[in-house]
Amino acid sequence: MTNAHSRQHRVPKGRVLAGLLALLVALTTGALTTPAALAADPSGAHCPPRTGVRAIAAGGSHSLALLSNGTARAWGDNQYGGLGNGTYENESNTPVTVTGLTHARAVDAGTAHSLALLSNGTVKAWGFNEDGELGEFNDVASSKPVTVTGLTRVRAIAAGDFHNLALLSNGTVKAWGDNELGQLGNGANTDSGKPVTVTGLTHVRAIAAGRIHSLALLSNGTVKAWGANDRGQLGNGTNTDSSTPVTVAGLTHVRAIAAGDRHSLALLSNGTVKAWGYNESGELGNGTNTSTNKPVTVAGLTHVRTIDAGGHSLARLSNNTVKAWGANSSGQLGNGTNTSTNKPVTVTGLTHVRAIAAGWTHSLALLSNTVKAWGYNGSGQLGNGTNTSTNKPVDVKDLP
Repeated sequence: MTNAHSRQHRVPKGRVLAGLLALLVALTTGALTTPAALAADPSGAHCPPRTGVRAIAAGGSHSLALLSNGTARAWGDNQYGGLGNGTYENESNTPVTVTGLTHARAVDAGTAHSLALLSNGTVKAWGFNEDGELGEFNDVASSKPVTVTGLTRVRAIAAGDFHNLALLSNGTVKAWGDNELGQLGNGANTDSGKPVTVTGLTHVRAIAAGRIHSLALLSNGTVKAWGANDRGQLGNGTNTDSSTPVTVAGLTHVRAIAAGDRHSLALLSNGTVKAWGYNESGELGNGTNTSTNKPVTVAGLTHVRTIDAGGHSLARLSNNTVKAWGANSSGQLGNGTNTSTNKPVTVTGLTHVRAIAAGWTHSLALLSNTVKAWGYNGSGQLGNGTNTSTNKPVDVKDLP
């Protein structure tokens, strides 16, 4: 921990990775899990006025809430300033205000950093920065939001493990941060502290960032993918990494996408869901535990409106309930058990859900009048004033 009034904090990436590995070993999970992009409703539904929260995001061990007044709250792990409240206190198990952030219209959370898209089309970032996650390649973290260099006319953002994506108004995509396995999509494997253009992408309407891979949904309903492909998470029928976008095999009529740890999801226009990539804990939801490098159908899911993926998978249905599948060692599926499942199960007691978010080992749901959280809580990422994990949804405290 550094001086609570310090703005910047130099951190080695090895410390982050070692800490994450220790956490995952302690949880006896089979894979590193990370957040995907904040799940937007492709139907255009908006969050209701009865709560001050407009959107939510779940990161590695922290969570974010975007408020209706354009400010944001954060809770959970804060070792590298990911809560953005001007300190490097280890954690907060109740929401704190992100310092100096106004006019935000979207948020997303990575492993130990956070993003906010402002109403003027620029992007703010805070937290871990060894790979240039904050848009400044100086290995210096920040406990307060800083402006990502050179980004304007941004329409959407996505935070991966240690990299980020931004969708521009002209339908192209910028990327920055870690690029070890080509997840920036610019044909190289060199990290970048400034946004670079993803090669050959046009007519993009949605983006998603996984652990070490990235996705883009095109206006024609097809999907491109790039980055790590060791478990087939690019979906192109191979297990070869790619530093430029490749086409996901056999996908058409796609409405939304989500990128998880080493798996990917696509919501089709008929309300069903396809999945591909890593499946050892049932993340693909097709009734098997066999990984696949081409899309398969998630079993028994219909009338789906939004999706999200971390180390597990979530789907919000048209009746505003939630299904979950995949890894569940910490109760992140929210069905009252800690048993992983390779088919969707119902999250207990959730109704009137407006948005969902999947982190590494925890989940969030925005309801018409509150935010619920469930799963691992060792860093306070459930925001309920405790550090006790739970396999059923609990209320996040101190949100308007």
